[in-house]
Formats: sequence, structure tokens, C-alpha cells
Amino acid sequence: MATLEGCRCRGASGRNNNSILYSILKSNSHGTQQQQQQQQHPREQQQQTLQHLFHNKSFSSAAASAQELRQQPCSCGSTRRRGVLRSPQVTCKAASAVLVKTLRFVKNVPCFRELPEDDQLVLIRSGWAPLLVLGLAQDRVDFETTETVEPSMLQRILTGLPDRQSDGLAAQSRGAAGVSVVDIEAIKAFLKKCWSVDISTKEYAYLKGAVLFNPDLEGLRCLHYIQSLRREAHQALNEHVRLIHREDTTRFAKLLIALSMLRAISPLVVAQLFFRPVIGTVNIEEVLMEMFYGK
Repeated sequence: MATLEGCRCRGASGRNNNSILYSILKSNSHGTQQQQQQQQHPREQQQQTLQHLFHNKSFSSAAASAQELRQQPCSCGSTRRRGVLRSPQVTCKAASAVLVKTLRFVKNVPCFRELPEDDQLVLIRSGWAPLLVLGLAQDRVDFETTETVEPSMLQRILTGLPDRQSDGLAAQSRGAAGVSVVDIEAIKAFLKKCWSVDISTKEYAYLKGAVLFNPDLEGLRCLHYIQSLRREAHQALNEHVRLIHREDTTRFAKLLIALSMLRAISPLVVAQLFFRPVIGTVNIEEVLMEMFYGK
């Protein structure tokens, strides 16, 4: 069992509630009970924040800009393939709902709440995007994209478009034009991997623990404790797989492969694909901190 070894993170009770197995499963069950309560309180602060963002005019303007920027690639083939959501309002709303559930999950993990606030901030800023994509897989949120084309330098010169490095509006238009098709395919490949393995609720919970408690980040005060929490998450996942799927000797390896695919997904890509149409140029971390701490 993980202990805090010098960190001032131990709960007042001093019981064995710091186990990752106890913490994560308790968080998962507690989150399920809260879902019904939240349905009865639709004006909860987190939901209000997302609803406010959805009614923001930046959504319609960003979507319109994306439509206008769709064009055929030039014959020289020097354009870069990019993609945007085919149904941004539907997909962004689903992603926002998963984000709310993800932050609720994190807040309900006892051993996370016992960490210093500075460590909590580091873990949230690093882990929100992979946790979100993992939540998309768990909730089976699929999405379709359509390709756009970023004008090449030659096209910019011939058509008089501003240089993308010197003009802020050009950078904003580039964001509205979507993200790299390669990055989109990486997200889709991860989702398909999870669905093909048919990951269970408990396995998702342990995977979330392994993602959340990342000891490879700089500035962590309770580094050894966080290392032990990740180790326990992997051990709990392995024990669960061996107990439930005894006939499938490769299942644990498949789950680790899925984790490696998840860690290769850029948080900037996740923010730009799923939240840029909603919040525009607003820093996603500011939204996260407002939702998580009410700041």
C-alpha cells in the first residue's frame, strides 16, 4: 500500500484508505451516485460554466470560419491536411459532459485530495487531456471529421493571404481550420483500440489512476508517494485482469499498449479539436481551474 513517507498529505484518520484500489473504486461508485443528484440540479456551477461557453458567440463564428476555410488542395500538393469536426456542436457538448465527469472523478479520489494543492495543479494540468480521451472511450463517444486544407506559402503569396507567423488573425483562422489529420487519426485509433478490447468499468478506473498519478512531472513535492500510487494502479489492474480474464494472457499487455497510445496524444490537439469551437481563444487551463477550484 502506498504511504506518504514524509509528505504532509496523510488524512487525519490514518486508516488504510490511501490504497489506490480503495480510492479509485470508491471515487467511481461515488461519482455514479452523484450523477442522479446532478440531473436534479442542472444549474450546478460546472454545468453553468459549460452552458455559458456553449452560448458564447465564438462557437458560431469558429464553426463558420471552419466552413469558409474548406478548399481544394492545390495541384502542387504542398498543402497540409487538417480536419474539423463534422458536427461540432454535438461532439463538443458530449466532450464537455465527459470533462465534467472526469473532474468529478478526480475530485472524489481520496488520495488525490490529500496531496498538496501545488501537486494537484501539476497533475490536473498534465492529466486532464488523456483522462478526457479515456472518458470518451468509456462513454463510447464517437465523432466524425471532415478535411480542410491549410493554404501553402505559394497560395498565400498568390492570393494575398497574410503570413501566418506575423498575423494573429491568421493564427486564429488556422485554429478554426482544425487540427492535423494525423493527430485526429491517433485519437480515433486509441478509441478503436479500447472498444476492441472491450474494457470494463473497473479497468477504466485503474487506467485513470495510472494516468492521473504521473510521477514523471517536474515540480512534484510528493514524488515518491505519487510513484507508489501509479505502481499500485498497475498492480491492481494486473491482478484484476488475471482474476477475471484468466484465459486471455495478452489482455494486460493490450491495456498497456492502449496507455502508450493515449500518452502520445497531445493535450493541445485535444483542446483545439474538442473545445476550440466552444471557448475560442480562451485558455483551456483557465476553464479547468474555474471548474475544479471555483477560481
